[in-house]
This record gives sequence, C-alpha cells and structure tokens, in this order.
Amino acid sequence: MATLAILSALAEEQQGLLACLSQPVCLRRAGREVWRGQWLGHEVLLALSRIGKVAAATTATALIEGLGASRVVFTGVAGGIGPGVRVGDLVVATDFVQHDLDASPLFPRFEIPLYGRSRLACDPVMTALLLRASESAATGLAGQFDPISGPARPTVHAGLIASGDRFVSGAAELQGLQQRLLAGGHVALAVEMEGAAVAQVCFDYGVPFAAVRTISDRADDAAHVDFPRFVRDVASPYAQAIMTAFLRLLSSR
Repeated sequence: MATLAILSALAEEQQGLLACLSQPVCLRRAGREVWRGQWLGHEVLLALSRIGKVAAATTATALIEGLGASRVVFTGVAGGIGPGVRVGDLVVATDFVQHDLDASPLFPRFEIPLYGRSRLACDPVMTALLLRASESAATGLAGQFDPISGPARPTVHAGLIASGDRFVSGAAELQGLQQRLLAGGHVALAVEMEGAAVAQVCFDYGVPFAAVRTISDRADDAAHVDFPRFVRDVASPYAQAIMTAFLRLLSSR
C-alpha cells in the first residue's frame, strides 16, 4: 500500500488531522514525532517539518528513507505576494523556487547548483487532485469565517511558490523580493519557508510531491497581525477539509 506523508511546519496547521487517523501509532525519526495511521483507507504519516528549509529537508528525508513515504503533501500557511491573492485564499503550488538561493557567479541566481534548473515542478497528477480538493473545500466552507479571518468564499489559485529562510513581513522587503524574482523570470503567488526544500528532496528520491497553502497575510507590515487566530480558525479547518477531499479523490482513481 502506498504511504502518503502529510507535512506542515506548525502544530496548529495540523490541528484536527490527527483525529482523522484510525489507530494512530506514534513513531520517532530524526528527533521528529511521526503519527502513522489509516485515513479513508490510505496509509498516512503525519509529521511537522518544523520551520525553515533545512529542517523541512531533514523531515522529508526521514519520512522517505526511514518510514517508506511514497507520496508527500505539504499543507500550511503562506504570505500572498501575487496580484489578486488575498488573505484567506488558497494557493496550490505548480512549482517552487528558492528566493534566497544565489550561487552566482558560478551559477545564475536562483539556479540550484548542479541541477540545471531554478524551479522544481510538483507532481501533475497529485497537483490536479489537490486543486479539485481545494475547490471542494473552498465551496464547502464558504461563509463560515468572518471578514477579519478571511473572505466569505476564497479563491483557489495555482502557480509558483517561493521559499526562503526568512519570514517576509515588511512592504519594502516584499517589494525587493518581488523585483528580484521578476528579474529572474519568476512570478510567485506566495512566499513561505519550507516547500522548495521538500520539493528538492522529493525530486531527488523520485517521490511525487504536491503542496497547498492558505494565505494568512500579504507578507507586508501587517504580516504578523493575529496570526495564531488565523491558523487556528481558518487554516486548520481548511487543511482538514482539503486533505479529506484529496484522499477521497485518491481512492477514486
């Protein structure tokens, strides 16, 4: 049976997912607490990547090498940086770029050394299912959140997500980041701190990877306003609804 690993950076982002597992068993790998169980007939591993690219890469490697994860999905929050991407919207990644990677002059800025590419694509089949699952969740939970928490009916976007080891939280910093990415030919919809690292590990192992992020802020000067409340009241319910729909879609394939 294929084993699906579901990763998030923070415990609050996975709140409610553990309750969906039947007969969960706690394991430990690389200092991480991993829960293994069944969810809608699928073998599932739940784990926290922790924050940042190195921690996320360690977690992904431990799940693949040590626990046999054969598919990986990342769910959590991100800052919206693309036009029309609002707080409360959902962004399904088509590919990832590391916005803080610069090995020039040996390699072009953003290019992963010795990979010959700056972007790593997500698995197209899993991404298509995750898009459908996100649309289903957005419709099913529409109107349940007040305007402070998010829009009545979030928009589901699909596109590039940028990862880096920095919490982007200022308007000037955001503008500089967007300008640098654009100069490299990259128009990102969201920014976060883990996805590109997990994408690279999955690429190395040939493991299908997909990711969805709920937009918690616009990565500007208001990026830290009531973040805990948003994760608890919006991102966590969306993660549970999206992953439930995703697993049902996997079962129907």
